[in-house]
Amino acid sequence: MTEREISASYQPGWLTGQVLLAMPALRDPRFAQSVIFICAHNEDGAMGLVLNRMVRKPKFDALLQQLGVEPHPPQRELPMGQGGPVEDHRGFVLHSADWTGEGSLNVDGAHVLSASMEVLQAIAAGGGPGQARLLLGYAGWGAGQLEEEIRQNSWLTVAADDEILFDTAYQTKWQRALAKLKIDPGMLSGDAGRA
Repeated sequence: MTEREISASYQPGWLTGQVLLAMPALRDPRFAQSVIFICAHNEDGAMGLVLNRMVRKPKFDALLQQLGVEPHPPQRELPMGQGGPVEDHRGFVLHSADWTGEGSLNVDGAHVLSASMEVLQAIAAGGGPGQARLLLGYAGWGAGQLEEEIRQNSWLTVAADDEILFDTAYQTKWQRALAKLKIDPGMLSGDAGRA
């Protein structure tokens, strides 16, 4: 492929709803072995949520109490994770499309991103989306930055599925996501090449 053909294959929006998998050579401790769901990708950049980093504190019920969300204790709990290094005090609920609220972002028809108190109140009351997780912070890239990182062989992409997005087996998520591509992590090279 020529450089022009490679650039044409990276059209704005093509990563929305995809999962990024960090290549083994990516040593940045914030992203090493990360699994990231891309919620938005356009000509201005990209925004995603890291799916395989746990948050030990605060616990979900303590966070709801801190925010004044009733009822307390909540009738339903959500798994929580560290969504990324940007605005790590801000919460995002990634969830199934069976529930939406004001300001919710429909990512790909099957998955929705909500950042309002409304979704937390619905979950605390025992309702809300069927599948959901709360993530603190996000990962962000400026215009063209993520495409360049992919060209430099920092990331692989795989289609999103609910197991990868919503399960809480954080320690094996990266390996399981690579297995969906039929890739053995030990066989990956950190070198980028062009044919």
